[in-house]
Amino acid sequence: MSETSNTISVHIKKHLFPYILLAVLLLVNIPVFIELVGDWLRDGNYSHGFLIIPISVFLFYRRRQELQFPAPTCRSGLLFFVLGCVGLIFGVAATEFFTTRFSLVLAVTGLGLYYLGLANFRKVWFAFFFLLFMIPIPAIIYYSATMPMQLFATKATNSILHVVGVPSHREGNIIYLPAYTLEVSEACSGLRSLTTLLALAALVGYLTLTGTLRPIVLFLSAFPIAVGVNIFRLLFTAVGAYAVSPRIAESFLHQLSGILVFVLALIIMMLLAGVLRWTKSLSE
Repeated sequence: MSETSNTISVHIKKHLFPYILLAVLLLVNIPVFIELVGDWLRDGNYSHGFLIIPISVFLFYRRRQELQFPAPTCRSGLLFFVLGCVGLIFGVAATEFFTTRFSLVLAVTGLGLYYLGLANFRKVWFAFFFLLFMIPIPAIIYYSATMPMQLFATKATNSILHVVGVPSHREGNIIYLPAYTLEVSEACSGLRSLTTLLALAALVGYLTLTGTLRPIVLFLSAFPIAVGVNIFRLLFTAVGAYAVSPRIAESFLHQLSGILVFVLALIIMMLLAGVLRWTKSLSE
């Protein structure tokens, strides 16, 4: 025990400067964390944010044995740290939340790069990258993407309804059925589940796939998967309202379908990851 305590003490003394910088950075940005947690609580789109930091810490911890010290510091890390601090100052001054939060992650990443050195940082870079998924999408991007995704989901659902023999008429993001009017709201655009699916795809790809191309393919697959399962949900709601009862579109079953569709998206993603691993084994 005394030997372990002595090792920790020597380590802290040797790397005291980066620890002081990290502590000061986190203390100064407590208000930023409070606002961020508030967004996670208020907006179900980003409730996964509570898991991001613990997962990032775990990802770093699981590769701790691979880090080699002493390691030469990487001066470019200080550049990223300074840029992050400048971004924090301007973000707070302009009350621009995304800039502030992104700059905080950039500053922490820069500090990690400086302290760990380039060779060590390459082994744990994903733990720092994964922190980005705790940041809500900027409002201007969110609302710019929502309407096109709403319209696409509405058009696709209406076209499939015609194929399966359900009479329907579309005007904008509204589908008119014989006894029911289905409005495709922002929550039904597919963007709600996309943010969480992107984080999960990145994590699954990093943990289960090797190489560079396959994890990227899995990550990008989150976009069509999110859109596809959302169209399936709208189709299920429309067919249920037409063939069974309009109450299906407004009842607990509609809310439950959102959960089931998300589970379906996870299953599809895991199957795709399995296929990508299989293709890797065939090429070896």
